[in-house]
Amino acid sequence: MTPPIFQLCSQAMAVTELLGAGASLRLYSFGEAPEGVAKPYAVWQVVNGDPENYLAGRPDADNVTLQVDVYGTTGTSVRQVRDAIRDAIELSAYVTRWGGETRDSTTKNYRASFDVDWWVQR
Repeated sequence: MTPPIFQLCSQAMAVTELLGAGASLRLYSFGEAPEGVAKPYAVWQVVNGDPENYLAGRPDADNVTLQVDVYGTTGTSVRQVRDAIRDAIELSAYVTRWGGETRDSTTKNYRASFDVDWWVQR
């Protein structure tokens, strides 16, 4: 039930121009990024999901909800990354919530958040 968010973003030029390319793409799962990572970067995590259950057989798909959070040193940079990720995945998934835009009072980093519903074939 792992959605192909990394694969789609790594193929999108707008995303790779902002977050790097290949294995260096600054898009991390489990909602955590390595300490000291360059900004901007994005993290994602599964926050909800359920299988497409059938009475006569194993499910062939899972519906998962992801939360995507983008962090950066400027509001403009996090909005650019948010929009680039949205554009890269929205033909395969549905944006279901635009989360808040915040600024951490200690680090002064900016954050933009959104949720995505994704049907993942098994």
